[in-house]
Amino acid sequence: MDLLTTISGSLMEGFLPAGWDLAKIDACVDDDPSTITQRQKWWHKEFQPIPCGSVADFDMMLGHEIAVVIKRARDAGEKLAMILPVGPMGMYRWAVYFLTEWGTPCDHVHGFNMDEWSDAQGNTLPANNTGAFQYAMQQAFYGPLGKLTVPVKQRNFAVKKNLPTYAEKIGELKAAGAKLVVVFGIGRVCHIAFWEPHFAAEFATDAEWKKQTHRLGAKLHPLTIEQNALTSFKSRTTLVPAFANTIGPGLFLQADRIIGGADGTFSRGMMWQGLSLWMSLRHEPTRWIPSTYMPTQRGRLFYLSELAGPLVAECN
Repeated sequence: MDLLTTISGSLMEGFLPAGWDLAKIDACVDDDPSTITQRQKWWHKEFQPIPCGSVADFDMMLGHEIAVVIKRARDAGEKLAMILPVGPMGMYRWAVYFLTEWGTPCDHVHGFNMDEWSDAQGNTLPANNTGAFQYAMQQAFYGPLGKLTVPVKQRNFAVKKNLPTYAEKIGELKAAGAKLVVVFGIGRVCHIAFWEPHFAAEFATDAEWKKQTHRLGAKLHPLTIEQNALTSFKSRTTLVPAFANTIGPGLFLQADRIIGGADGTFSRGMMWQGLSLWMSLRHEPTRWIPSTYMPTQRGRLFYLSELAGPLVAECN
């Protein structure tokens, strides 16, 4: 029995994004994990995937990369615009550690959170709500930096009134000589921020899709909701919002440098991000798989070696 044909002919066709070719996606995966770093013709010449042997290594290496970018901009006397995620999160502790050890002030940094939970109209949780991304960033990064921290007026969050101003603010910073660094994770259905693959159907061309800077009240894919139920809500799907405010490709494809992270494992050999990682690195760029565009940019993607597989079926 051809299981792939069985899946393709099932209700999964209406569940997964319409532009996904399952056979082509499955062909992205190699049974030899070491081949995942083989360069593809569409990768930027300065894009580099970096394997990490453990979660501890991953958090430290990713945190160091963020801290180094901040320090280099400071040493060069340059302003720095950073689009920042809430997930992964463990790297912020290490970024704070290195910046504190070096005594590097962050008053040259302008932070832009890439997304935030919302309702269908783009209304978000209060900043002091423990489920809000604003709260998470304060607890993990801005707060622990203490006197070295990013000034409050230079912290931007993806709330209804502020998110639409991101493009103009970042444009002004870049015009003044600032670099844009995009820090990101990869979603279960290969979103960047909460820019979901099914949005592709709304645009006639890739060029039109690439112009989109943001979306308020973006409708999330069911697998995105379940991913967050498992990773952030202790499996309680009923608490996960079905909508979010998010940046779009009009911003995350304008990076001068990217810093990516993929750490989506559980335990006992279980994971949720292995296929997403292979797709991101091996599938040619398509708006139906937003993360496939990230290797076309300069920078690094740190990933847990375990995610490379081999991705074979087993009972756990």
